[in-house]
Amino acid sequence: MMLNPLKMDLRDMDYGERRYYPLLPLRDVVVFPNVVVPLFVGRDKSIKALEYALSHEKRVFMSAQTDAKVDNPSPKDIFAFGTVGAVLQLLKLPDGTVKALIEGKERGVIENFVDKQGFFMVEISERATRPAASPEIEALVRSIHDSFEEYAKYNNKIGKEIVSAVISIEDPGRMADTIAGHLALKVSDKQEILEAVELTQRLNKLFEKLGGEVDILRLEHRLRSRVKKQMEKTQKDYYLNEQIRAIQKEMGTKDDFKAELDELEKKIKSKKVSKEAHLRLKQEFKKLKMMSPMSAEAAVVRNYIDWIIDLPWLDKTRSRLQIEEAETILDEDHYGLEKPKERIVEYLAVQRLTQKIKGPILCLVGPPGVGKTSLAKSVARATGRNFIRLSLGGVRDEAEIRGHRRTYIGAMPGKIIQFLKKAKSNNPVFCLDEVDKMSTDFRGDPSAALLEVLDPEQNVAFNDHYLDLDYDLSDVFFITTANNLHNIPIPLQDRMEIIRLPGYTELEKLSIAKQFLVKKQIGQNGLKPENIVFTDSAILQIIRTYTSEAGVRNLEREISSICRKVAKEVVRGGEDATISVKAQSIQKYLGVPKYRYGRTEEKNCVGVTTGLAWTDVGGEILQTEATIMPGKGNLVLTGKLGEVMQESAQAALSYVRSRARNLKLPDNFYEKVDIHIHVPEGATPKDGPSAGITIATSIVSALTRYPVDRDIAMTGEITLRGRVLPIGGLKEKILAAHRGGVTKVLIPIENKKDIVEIPKKILKKVELVLVENMDDVLREALIVEEGKELFAPEEECKPFCFTDIPQMEESPPTSIMAH
Repeated sequence: MMLNPLKMDLRDMDYGERRYYPLLPLRDVVVFPNVVVPLFVGRDKSIKALEYALSHEKRVFMSAQTDAKVDNPSPKDIFAFGTVGAVLQLLKLPDGTVKALIEGKERGVIENFVDKQGFFMVEISERATRPAASPEIEALVRSIHDSFEEYAKYNNKIGKEIVSAVISIEDPGRMADTIAGHLALKVSDKQEILEAVELTQRLNKLFEKLGGEVDILRLEHRLRSRVKKQMEKTQKDYYLNEQIRAIQKEMGTKDDFKAELDELEKKIKSKKVSKEAHLRLKQEFKKLKMMSPMSAEAAVVRNYIDWIIDLPWLDKTRSRLQIEEAETILDEDHYGLEKPKERIVEYLAVQRLTQKIKGPILCLVGPPGVGKTSLAKSVARATGRNFIRLSLGGVRDEAEIRGHRRTYIGAMPGKIIQFLKKAKSNNPVFCLDEVDKMSTDFRGDPSAALLEVLDPEQNVAFNDHYLDLDYDLSDVFFITTANNLHNIPIPLQDRMEIIRLPGYTELEKLSIAKQFLVKKQIGQNGLKPENIVFTDSAILQIIRTYTSEAGVRNLEREISSICRKVAKEVVRGGEDATISVKAQSIQKYLGVPKYRYGRTEEKNCVGVTTGLAWTDVGGEILQTEATIMPGKGNLVLTGKLGEVMQESAQAALSYVRSRARNLKLPDNFYEKVDIHIHVPEGATPKDGPSAGITIATSIVSALTRYPVDRDIAMTGEITLRGRVLPIGGLKEKILAAHRGGVTKVLIPIENKKDIVEIPKKILKKVELVLVENMDDVLREALIVEEGKELFAPEEECKPFCFTDIPQMEESPPTSIMAH
C-alpha cells in the first residue's frame, strides 16, 4: 500500500465496509465526490479497468498519480486517497482511446492492491463525512461563497449559472467538493482538500486555497489592464506620429529634418574622435533617426551629439619650440619673474628633445597684482598655444567641474569640457584662476573633483558626468593661480608644481611702470606718447605715497587716474599739448597722499618695536607696543591677535621672567605690574609665531626703560630658552622693510639659506643681521646709555632654582623636589 505523503486527519469520519473496485490511475486530475467529469483514457490497463467496471457494478476507484510522467504506475506511484466513481457513459473513439463520463460518489482509501489480468483491483475503505453544523462552519461557507463569486468574476470559464448552482447547494461538504472541482489548483493542493474528510478542516483548506487563487487572479487582471493601457498609448502615439509625419511631408519640414540628419551624419564620419566616442556617436545617431523631431528626447540626444562633435578630441595646435623666441616673448610681456620664466623654457626644451611630454601643472602663488594671470597668457603666446581662463573663485559645486548626468533636465558638461570646446584645440594653456577661493557645501567638494583633472597620471582618462566618455587632458598645459596655499587642500597641492611669485621692489615697480603700465594707460585713455611724460621721481612718488602693495594693480589704477585728468587738459588745450607729470604735481592730480613713506617711528621709543609680517598681499610692517602699569601681574593682549600670536606673547613673557636676574630685574617684578601688549590696526586680524622676538623686545624695553632702535625691524619665533627659530616669507618681509625705510633687519640664523632669493639691490640698502638667540636680538635692538650694561655680570646672575621659592613651614623642601 502507498502511504499518502499528505497528512490525513481521520477523526470524525465513518469507516465503511471494505469493497473491491478496479483502479483508474489519473494523471494531473483529482476527482471529487458529487462532481461529474469527462475523462479521456488511452492506457491499456485503464481501458481494461473501465470495461471491467462497466460489465459489473459500474463502479471504479479513481486516484491521482504522484508523478504524471510515469506511464506504467506501480502501487507506490499512486495516492492512497481517492474517489469511488460511477461510470455513466463509455465511448470508444476512432484513435483507440476511450472517453468516459464518471460521477464521483464517495471518498475512499486503498487498503490493498490485487493484480488482476492487466489492471489493478484495489480493496477500498470508504470514508464518509459526518454532517455538522456550527457558527464557524456557517461563517466559512459564507466566506467561501464570496470568494468564489470574486473568483468567477476574474475567471471567464465559470459562468453565472455555475456560481448560482454552487451557492444554492445546502450541504457544506458537497458545496466544498463542487467548488474544489472547478478551481485551477495544483494536484497536490486538490489532493490535500480531497483528503480533508473532517468538514471544518476541508472548508478551511478550501478557503485558504481559494483566497490565494483570487489574489493571483486579481494581480493578473491588474497587470493585463496596465499592459492594455500601455498598448493603447503606444498605438495612439504611433498614430499621432504618423499624422505628424504626413503633415510634415505636406509642409516640407520632414525633408528639412532629413537633410539635417544627413549633414549630421557627414560630420560624425569626418570628425576625428576616440574609439569609445565614435561608437557612442553611432549609437546615439541611430537612436536619433528613430525619434520624432518634435519629441523632447530627440532634442536631448541631438544636443549630446553636438557636444561630442564640437570637442577638439584630436585637434592640436603646433607648439612653438624655439627657446630663444619664447624667452623674448616672456621678457616682452613681464619684467622679472625669473623662476616661472625659467620653468617654461625648461618645459619647451624637454618637449623639443622628447617630442612628447605630459603637460606640466604649475601653481603660481603670490600676492594680488604681481602678474600671475597675465603670465599664463604670456606662456600661451610664447608656446604658440590657445589660451583659456576659468575663474574658480566662489565655485562650490562639484558638478561645475564634472558636469551633470544627462538624466537631469538642462544638463550640461562641466567647466573643463566647456572651456576646451571654446579653446578649439586639445593642447591649450588652461589657466585655473583663484584655485584657493573654492569652497565646499552639500553639493560636493570641487577641489576633490580637480584631483583627477590636475593629476598627470589620471587626466589621460578624465570622465565628465555628462559625456560619460574618457577624455584625454594629458596634453593640456594647466596653470593655476592662488594668493595663499593654506586654503588649497594638501592632496591638490601635491599634484602641482608650486612656484612662488614674490612682491616687486620699488625699482622693479618703477621699471614695470615705465615699460608697461604708462604705455598701456596712455593708449587706453586716448592719449599720444607726446601728450604726457612721467618723470621717474613722479612714479616713485606714486609708489611710495599712494600705493602700499606687493603688486602693481593699484599703481596702474593711479597712473590711469592721472592719464584721465591729463586727457581732460589735452582736450581743453589742444591735441598737441604736452604735459609733464613731476613729483611736485602728483598731489594736484591724486589729492592728499594715502600713505606715509617710511612707516617706522620718527624717534626711538621705549616699548615700541618694528616687526615684519607676511600676508596674502605680501609683506607688511607691524609695530608692536608694550607698556607697564601698576597691577597684579596680568598680561593684557589687544589688537585682534590670534591664538598662536597670543601663545607667542606668553612664551616671550616667560622668557623675560626666567632671565630677570640677567636683565637686572627683581625676581618678583611681575607681581606688582600689569603688562599690556598692543599691535596697532586693531580691526585687522593678526596671527602667527614670527612676532615672538618682537614682543619679547618690546617687553624688555618697557621693563628696562631702554628705547628700541627705530631703524631696526625683526622677525623670528621665540622659545622659552630664548632661541630664535626660522620663519617663512623672508623675501616678502625684507621687501616690506625696504618699502618702510628700515635699514637693518634681524632674522633667524637658520634663514641664511633664503637670503639668495632677495634681490641684490635690496641687500645693498637693507643690512641683514643673523641672530641665534634672544640675547643677540636685545644687544642689536636696544639702545643702552653709554657707561651702562644691558646684562648683569655672570657672577651676579645666580641661576634661578626651586630653593629660591619661599617655603611654607609645614611643607619640607623635599616634597617639592619629589613632586
